[in-house]
Amino acid sequence: MKRDIPTFLLYVFSFFLLWEWLRPVNQLTDTSNMGIFIIFLIISFTASFLNLKVIWQSTLMVIFILVSIHHLHYEEGLFNISWLSSFTMDCMDNIRYLIGRQWYNLSNEFRTLLFFILLGLMVYLIHYWLLRKQRIFIFFFMTLVYITVLDTFTPYSAKIAIIRTVVAGFAVMGMLTFYRIIQKEKVHFDAGKIRKWMIPLSLMILFSVLVGIAAPKASPIWPDPVPYLTASNDKAGTSSHGAGPHRIGYSTDDTALGGPFVGDDQAVFAYKGNGENYWKMETKDMYTGKGWIASGSTFQSFKKGDLVPIYSIPAEVEKIKETTRVTLNGSYKFNYVMYPAGVTKVLSIQPSNQHTNEFLIDGNNEKISFVTSNQQPVVPQFFTVEFDIPKYKASELLKTTAFPAEMNRAFYEKYTMVPSHLPPRVKELAEEITRGKTNWYDKAKAVEEYFSNTGYIYDQKNVAVPGEKDDYVDQFLFETKRGYCDNFSTSMAVMLRTIGIPTRWVKGYTGGEFQAYGDEGSSKQFYEVTNNNAHSWVEVFFPNLGWVPFEPTIGFSNEVNINYDVEGDSVVSNQRITPSSVKKTQKEEKNPTMAKKDSNPSDWKETFMTKVKLHWGRILFITLLLAGIGVLLYRLRGRWAPYGILFFYKYKKKDENFGSAYLILLNQLERYGLKRKEDQTLQSYARYIDTFFSTREMTRLTARYEQYLYHQRLPKGTWKETRELWENLIKKTIA
Repeated sequence: MKRDIPTFLLYVFSFFLLWEWLRPVNQLTDTSNMGIFIIFLIISFTASFLNLKVIWQSTLMVIFILVSIHHLHYEEGLFNISWLSSFTMDCMDNIRYLIGRQWYNLSNEFRTLLFFILLGLMVYLIHYWLLRKQRIFIFFFMTLVYITVLDTFTPYSAKIAIIRTVVAGFAVMGMLTFYRIIQKEKVHFDAGKIRKWMIPLSLMILFSVLVGIAAPKASPIWPDPVPYLTASNDKAGTSSHGAGPHRIGYSTDDTALGGPFVGDDQAVFAYKGNGENYWKMETKDMYTGKGWIASGSTFQSFKKGDLVPIYSIPAEVEKIKETTRVTLNGSYKFNYVMYPAGVTKVLSIQPSNQHTNEFLIDGNNEKISFVTSNQQPVVPQFFTVEFDIPKYKASELLKTTAFPAEMNRAFYEKYTMVPSHLPPRVKELAEEITRGKTNWYDKAKAVEEYFSNTGYIYDQKNVAVPGEKDDYVDQFLFETKRGYCDNFSTSMAVMLRTIGIPTRWVKGYTGGEFQAYGDEGSSKQFYEVTNNNAHSWVEVFFPNLGWVPFEPTIGFSNEVNINYDVEGDSVVSNQRITPSSVKKTQKEEKNPTMAKKDSNPSDWKETFMTKVKLHWGRILFITLLLAGIGVLLYRLRGRWAPYGILFFYKYKKKDENFGSAYLILLNQLERYGLKRKEDQTLQSYARYIDTFFSTREMTRLTARYEQYLYHQRLPKGTWKETRELWENLIKKTIA
């Protein structure tokens, strides 16, 4: 096969066939960062199409694999030899695990390497089937079997995947059939013959797909086996929610907490503000023994710029007003707006339509939705919120000691309710922890600090799922003592409720990771929040202060501003501070020009850099795609460059253009393969060209060019007379 456009299309369609094997992996397994593997496939197919030497293909793939493994699994610098040494030792250990068939001991780094090797082998096989065998039916058939089995027995939906596979598979098989016929019959073919084959093939595929989509579908003969398998699994004593690892990130279902999860560093949003903030998505008020639900819904609408109808911070509390701008990642699909505690207004939002877009807030769980006027969800892209940071007085925090007479009784009972079947030892433990404390704040702080001092372990993997008769909090407090934020926050909220302190469970995100400083002289910083930052914490209600956040999870800290206007040590110091990750280094403080260099000069540049960090995978993909297109255009320049040259000289009238046109013709002939020898005269070279093409045109052109060289002038009308000869020779170099 030639390296031409039809062959390029063969590789493109083959790439899409192999891509169908990767699409379900991200959904059905713990594998993430699929964009890196897609880029690896593009590089591999491009190298195969360009027919690079094996040594260059291998070098390119090895470099990409090492860079990718470093990016995914190591924090040291890429050129730091320590990570490469560590990876080498890890591979040797894992090879021993393979020989000993200890599959579960394989490290993530080695699994990633094996996955890259598998993809490389698949690309080689497809390359072999395309060029040597010119048959790909088996791979096409196995792809159809693969996606249909997954569609039947897993949550993966293959409706669109089947269409994509049929289109790509039929296109590849049709083109390979054309090439087999050409080789078998030893027929010379050109672009016209290829079009005569490809146009009917395309119409046949399009017609088949449209008929398949529009035709009525018969009902299945057998019922869907997935519900049966799920039900059988539930009967075994585990819920479907916690039957296996689930991916970390925000979700709306909290009815069945527990079970392990896997990390996910997919960016959710980035924000620019004066330090880190916890970001709320919603609250839950009813604990069921297995998880949390909302006891009801009370919706209220408001517009951009209106006061957000959320339980506000009392006027007596001193507040610091702040604003922050949030940029959502393209993968964010919810229409919910995250916000800091104390939010007052949504100042701006995109996409914006003042007449049709509005906000809906559920007053019960404080979830803010972005919708159209007819309640259709709208996914936000950017928005700016205004919020208050409270500065609590220590004396006010210590004020509440019992149920206040001014508190609404129904409200109090709602946020102190626990299940009737909650084991009594949960309350007994709460009373033991808070013994000797006389006010609600000290009791809440005692429970908050209890977990970090009594042997509890933060763990994301070995986390139990409560059985049918187990209580989620009781199991964590007295049996496993191992879990993540949901375990700690739920346990604190429930324990405080058992001793009469109103609490609610909060879901959202932590402050994320520091990315960059703002403008010089500005205290603004950029943070990126990923799915790994999904989190839950506790809010305790104080009648004189409102909802105050607490953070019981080991290793996390949701700072609160406190003014110490009383003496004594009953209140633990917990002042709001600048995160250590944001503090400038001593080197920057001593060298202001360095800090200036690192800061961004304008708001648009800061926003641009934030978008780059959020969409680096997409940018890398597009860059590699454009690079591949550039290489392809260069390799195929013989098919398009002559047309560009002809167009460039089409409207030139002056005789002086003849000299440059002749030199360009020499370059095109050399590119075509008719290279002039070092000691060969122009006349001898012209006779060689005319013999090759069976013409006299090159000799006539050369005679005129030598006349131009010797006399430095041309007779009037020379270019007009010779342009047709020149154009004919340029056209002969099209390959």
